[in-house]
Formats: sequence, structure tokens, C-alpha cells
Amino acid sequence: MAFGGEGSDQQKERFSLLLLDPGEIYFEDFGVFYYTHGLTEEEAIRRKTRGRIKMCSKSVVFDPQDVMLPMLKFPLRSCTAIEKWQGPVTSRINATGNVILIESSQVYQMKEGNIVAPYVFKKKKEKYLFSLNFVMIEDVLPQMQQLLRASTLTAADQNSMIAAIVQSRQARVPFNTSWLETLYEKIVVEMVGDKIDPLVVNPGRIMITSSRLYFQPFNNIDPYPVLKIKLSDIKRIVKRRFLLRQVGVEIFCSEDGLKSDLFLTLKEQELRDQLYDSIVTQPDVALAETGQENATLRWQSGVMSNFDYLMYLNNMADRSFNDLTQYPVFPWVVADYTSANLDLSRPETYRDLSKPIGALNPERLHRTLERYHDMPDPKFMYGSHYSTPGYVVYYLVRVAPEYMLCLQNGRFDQPDRMFLSIKETWNNVLTGASDVKELIPEFYQTSGQFLVNAQHLKLGTRQDGTKAEDVELPPWAADHDDFVQKCREALESDYVSSRLHEWIDLIFGYKQRGEASENAYNVFYHLTYEGAVDLDSITDPNERLSLEAQIMEFGQTPKQLFHGPHPQRFQQSPGTKDSVLMGSGGQSESLRTNATDSSTRVPMMKSCHLAALWEGREGLKPVYEHKLHKDTVTAVRLAPSGKTIFSVSQDSLMKMYSLEEQRQQRSISISNMALSSCQVMADSKTLIIGSWDNNVYVYSVEYGHILDTVLAHDDAVSCIQYRDGLLVSASWDSTVKLWESKIGGGAKKQQLQLSAELDHDSGVVCACMDAGNTRVASGTEDGTLYIWSVESQYVLSRHPLHTGSIHAVSFSPEGQRVLTCGADHYLRVLDVTTGTEVCAKDLEEPLR
Repeated sequence: MAFGGEGSDQQKERFSLLLLDPGEIYFEDFGVFYYTHGLTEEEAIRRKTRGRIKMCSKSVVFDPQDVMLPMLKFPLRSCTAIEKWQGPVTSRINATGNVILIESSQVYQMKEGNIVAPYVFKKKKEKYLFSLNFVMIEDVLPQMQQLLRASTLTAADQNSMIAAIVQSRQARVPFNTSWLETLYEKIVVEMVGDKIDPLVVNPGRIMITSSRLYFQPFNNIDPYPVLKIKLSDIKRIVKRRFLLRQVGVEIFCSEDGLKSDLFLTLKEQELRDQLYDSIVTQPDVALAETGQENATLRWQSGVMSNFDYLMYLNNMADRSFNDLTQYPVFPWVVADYTSANLDLSRPETYRDLSKPIGALNPERLHRTLERYHDMPDPKFMYGSHYSTPGYVVYYLVRVAPEYMLCLQNGRFDQPDRMFLSIKETWNNVLTGASDVKELIPEFYQTSGQFLVNAQHLKLGTRQDGTKAEDVELPPWAADHDDFVQKCREALESDYVSSRLHEWIDLIFGYKQRGEASENAYNVFYHLTYEGAVDLDSITDPNERLSLEAQIMEFGQTPKQLFHGPHPQRFQQSPGTKDSVLMGSGGQSESLRTNATDSSTRVPMMKSCHLAALWEGREGLKPVYEHKLHKDTVTAVRLAPSGKTIFSVSQDSLMKMYSLEEQRQQRSISISNMALSSCQVMADSKTLIIGSWDNNVYVYSVEYGHILDTVLAHDDAVSCIQYRDGLLVSASWDSTVKLWESKIGGGAKKQQLQLSAELDHDSGVVCACMDAGNTRVASGTEDGTLYIWSVESQYVLSRHPLHTGSIHAVSFSPEGQRVLTCGADHYLRVLDVTTGTEVCAKDLEEPLR
């Protein structure tokens, strides 16, 4: 619904703000000719291309007039020079001296042939010439060079400099009063704000008059120079959160409309409240009644449908189609995606609405609770959320592909990770290590076009050789339209109507927070909750930027609407609920038994030369003993110099201890959450640290601050290893990622470039590279050892070695054997070439 029917309203030109980074500002454009550098002048003139060059806060984009040619995007961080071209004196290209030279090591090619497709990344240092047609170079070049200088700063400093540039430019652009509809309008208030669309923030000037609301963008991206809304047309106006701050206001001109006409944000809550009051106090404004008690009563009595009531609650809880971090959330209702016919009279057809997604599978819940109880405060059960921008575009990629390309830096997700099957998606939210996503409204009130690849997008090929096309439907659905219709019938069924209040308690009600949420297994990461952090009170720009990025990534829990149990709609039939819970539990118990039976089929070997070494451990005597941390120490590393020990802990601190001076030299708070792993570089001056907040940090010992923060995973980073320019990171999100890097000493910002993602069937606890960086071994929560090829990025072999989690894995020095140990007390040695287990020893204690 958010993206349906928008094609007719989209502007004709190819360029849109979705081609920029989320939140990036587009300033203005200029008519140019593009000349290919390196050709003879005659050839360059013959092949010149007319178009417009777009100046943006973090990039420069060239949009050719010929739509068959690709647009060129130059990220400013990849540009080594933007300057006036000093061509030959006799050059016809440079006759007016109005030519800009851009030298860049990377360019993105986008929308060639006006077709939405993944970007083509051209990584080669080249020069590009643009001659300005109707403006002097002195009016353009200084602004581009200022933005180029900003791109060399840290992310926080770059944003601060851009904000200053934006504020300066905005101050010079007054509201054009010639756009006022009549001469008799009285100006009530004028201020600067942002218009919010999914993944897009566009600044402009807001004006309220006695009869209209006006929004004038500071750029020419919209098809209209000024947006006008009659005050008499406004039916609803709602105060909104944006990135957990009370700074938004959303305006609806239809009483029952789902998509608003305008979503605006201001810099401060006081300005937002001033704008809101200026609108609602005007005589022409007559708002519709939206009392929460009245809506609940209408739903209880059957006047309002389940769908409409859920949409109403989403709206009241700050969920908006314009904000992907707060997109409306709907429940999975149907649990049967295998039957030929959908029988809505069977309780087994439905999902248990009294439990959050993460608690539907008892086996997964058990593992979640074990991890939860071992965590330091603030604890959380689920590292991911039930509604995030990534999940929304996951469902809607076929009707809104540019949103996924925007979120994922010009790429579609890997084909095997895309939304390909209803059944597979449901199975994954039941069993996936970190997948607890719910649904979106499109599953219950659309034509189902979001399930069809009508645009013939090139979504890639799966590992089994099949192309990613339409979403595979369950057998009971005749087509995509029939699927949505039957989902809606299930949502409106008596069974769901009598239990929907239980799901409302979890998402919008009293089980959302506090002890009730813990008892309901409904605890998410603390930054997802309203009021968890006051961004306005944070003065450190780096910390604030990091928190904003986490809020964007993790999603946001809806505003809490009810502080007691929500009333039930209809009287529940006796015994029905119990039969559903017993059926669900029986199935899970069977799965657990099968998993246990399978995992116990491990060869038991008595002979092992490590036995004597282990039995003699009592003879080991400590040389030094120092208590540095307040919580579990998760990694200890000796610097290559042999003079310093680094340690990280679940208390979120990194400690530096001098062996020479026998004292602690440094204690640094790296993250707001537990630290899981640490690596020391060969120069002893740089650390790489993994954290439960999903980030990998690069820390400079020499300069005493964090050089780079990379959002590496969708759940906690459990393990990292670095060698010779290759970083391996493992996570509870069931993946291992390989990153290319040249990390060393110095104060320059470090970069990690993702090169591969290796998928597993359960959370990954540990990973290790061999000495030649040719293979990666990884151990998972379900006791399986994986061996991967770094070159091909395919799994070479997999071995169910342990019962319970594998805690550690290591290659032997020559790389021919892999050692593992785990929760089942066993130490095992596996021959990599033959897959033979050459040693297994029960050491009678959990090994880490």
C-alpha cells in the first residue's frame, strides 16, 4: 500500500533521492557536457554527452539526457580531486575555462537503459570532464570542493560540516510568496523542516497561512515547486516520533486514509509542537474524532474489522508508511503453508497469537533464554526486531526495488536470502537464529502484486540454479490475489478475533515492557524502545551518530498504547486454545527429540594422547594474576611486542595491561554492550574488537580513539580473526562474513570492505582461518563444524561433531587438521582432507 499506485506520480526524470545514501541531501544541478578524458579532442567532442550534474552532500551524480546511457555517481569519499581543468590553451573544450575535472577511484553506473537493476561498480582511478553550460565555474566549484573536504573527515564531523553548509544555504533561500494562492492569506508561521518519505529526507521551507499549508523544497527534485494543502481538507494531524525523537507531524486529508499526504519533521520538539498548534488552532481546520476508547469499543462490538483496528493502533503508535523504521506491523496469522486446502475451522491452521515470534519454537526459545540469563544489563532476548527497514524492503523488493538498492548500497540481497517462498519464510522465522520478523499490511489488503516480479527484475540465481522470480505460494493459494484474500479471511476469522487481543498486548500493550514482557519472552534490544535514550542530551557527535545508525538498523518498538490487558473481542470457545498449544508443543517436542537422536550419533574414541596433558593440569601454577574486569572476560590477547596484554569483557570495556610495569595502563568503554572478541595487529598499535551490538570496532592504541565502526551483522558479533588483510567475523545471525582490509597503525579512518557472506543453519559461535587464508572453519550453536573455501565461498564439508554448541575451533599450523571443543565436554580433532575424526576425548568439563 505504501508503494502501490505510485508509478503514475513519479517524476519523469530518472534521478531520485533513492539513488543517494539514506538521508543524503541533494542541493542543485547544472547543465553540462560530459567529455571522455584521454581521447583526442576531436574524438572527445564527437562523443560528448549532454546532461545534468547533481551536487549532493556525499556524492556527485551525472544524469545523461539520453536515458539509454547509465547515470554516473561519484562518491566524494572516492574522489581524489575536484578542480578546474587546465586544458591546452588552444582547446575548444576549455574555450570558456568552465570545465570541471573529477578524478575518482570508483564510480557507480546506475539505471542504464532506464532499467532498475543493481549498480555496476567501476573501481579504477580515472578522470572525468564536465563543461558547465549556463553557469560560471566560480559558482559551482567552491561548493563541490567544500563538500569534498567534508568527505575526508570522520562520519560525525562530516555530518556536522554538511549540516553547517545546509543551514547556510537554507538561510539564503526565502519562501517564494508568489506561490501563495491568494493575496488575502495571512501568514501565521514560517519555519524550516524536512519532508519525510521512505528512506528519503528532503529539506524545505514550511509556511502556514490562514487558509493553507505550504512546503517549498530547497531543491528541484519534486515535480512541483511548492506543495499546497488546504487547511479545510485536513482531517487528521498526528504528532510523530522520528528516530526515537518527538519531532514529527503527519497530515492526512482523508479520514480513513492509510497513506498520509505529508510527513514533516522539525529540528526540535518545541518547533514541532509550535507547528502542530499553528495548524489545529486555525478556524478552517476541522479534525475527525479519533478517540482510542471509541475505536476499541467499535472493534469489540464488530463495527470495525480486525485489519482496520490494527491499522488504527499502528497509526496511534507512531507507525507510518512514510518511515521504514516505523512501518505498520501486522501478525503472522496462518501457520499452515503445506496443505492443499486452507481449513480456517481447524485451530492447527493458526499461529499462537499469545506468543511473540521468537517464542513459538520451544527449542529456539530455550537457547535464547540461556543466552539471556548470561547477559549483562541491559539484557535482551532478541538481537533483531520484528519490524525493521530491511524487513519491509525484503517483502516489497518486487514493487519497490530501488528501496532495497538504496538500503544495500546498490545491490540486491543474495538470491538465497531474498523473499522467495511463503513457506520458507515462515519456517525461517520459526527456526532461524535471529529471524523474528512479523508481517506488513500488504499481506492482508492488496492485490498481491508485491509477490510478483512484474518488472522482470534481475534478482539473481539461487545455489540450486533456479532464478529468483515470483514468490512461491502455498498449495492452497490459486494465485497471488487469492493468497492475500485468504490471509485476510484468516485475519478476520472468529478464531483470530477472539485471540487478537493477546498479540496486541505484546506489540502495543502491557506485555511490551517490564516484568510482563520478560514473562512473555518479549524483550528486545533496549534502543528499540521509546524513551530508552535521549539523543538531544548526547553531546559527542560520534556517539550520537552511532546511536542513530543503530536505531535505523534495529527498528523501533511501537509506542505503548495500553498499560493493562487489552479487552477481548468475542467470548473464547472453551478448550480451543489449549488444543492449539498442545498441538504446537507436541510438534516442537518431536523436532527436539529428532535433533537429539541425530546429534548423539558421534563416534566415541578412547585413545587420545591429550589425556595425560589434561590430567596433569593440576600441576599448572599461575605466574601473574590480576583482576581487571567486573564481568566475564571474553578475550585476552598478548601484543606481538610481548610487553602488553589486551583484554575485553562483557562489561563493555577494553583493558590494556603492561607486563613490564605490572599495572593497568588503559580502560576504554568501546560499546554500550558486551565485547565478545579482540585481535591485535602486528604493529601492536591497532585493535579490532567485536561486540554484542552487532558492530566491529577498529581502535588505535597510539591515538587513543576508535578509528572506525562497521555495522557488521544483524545480531551479536561472536568471534573475529584477522590475518594478512582478511578479517573473518562470525555472528549469532547465522553468518560468517569475510572483509578485505589494510588495517595498520595511524589515525586515518580505516575501511572494511565486505567480500563474502557465508550462511549457516544456526548461530555461529566461533570461526578460524588457516595459515594461508584459503579456508575458514566455523562452529555453530547446533554443534556443526563447517569448512569453507575462501576463494569460491562455498562450503567444502560439514560435520555434526558435537551435541550442543561448539565453543572454539582452530586449524593446526599446517592446516591439515581442525580442533574443536564445546559444551558436550569433548575435544575433537578432524582430518580436513578425509573428513575422518582422528581424536575424541571427553574431558568431563565444558571446554571453551
